[in-house]
Amino acid sequence: MKKLLMLFVLAAMLVGVSSCSLHSPMTANLNQNSTNVVLQDNNYKIVEKVRGEAQADYFFYFGGFRKKGLIEEARAEMLANANLVGSSKAVINETVETSATTFAGIYSYVKVTVSGYVVEFTE
Repeated sequence: MKKLLMLFVLAAMLVGVSSCSLHSPMTANLNQNSTNVVLQDNNYKIVEKVRGEAQADYFFYFGGFRKKGLIEEARAEMLANANLVGSSKAVINETVETSATTFAGIYSYVKVTVSGYVVEFTE
């Protein structure tokens, strides 16, 4: 009987703390690269907006990458889409957005999107 009661209390707690949807955009510049670019002169143009995405599924809070790993995976995809190698381009105004959906504490889906603008230097 005690085990059944404990199972019921645990299930009620999981349902109580889960939510239908969470969305927490992070608009700070989280770029950890050591390259600094000064964009005060008229020596650049904005070429395009690039983005990368990563997602993970969790069952009972197990599975997939942690949030930091998802951000790194999405950033790597964004930089690959930017095609920076061999050119005088850089990514600026990097934005990280995170959304999560949880169903009764059993299943969670987390999606991270990293986006930024590619600038090309003209001089």
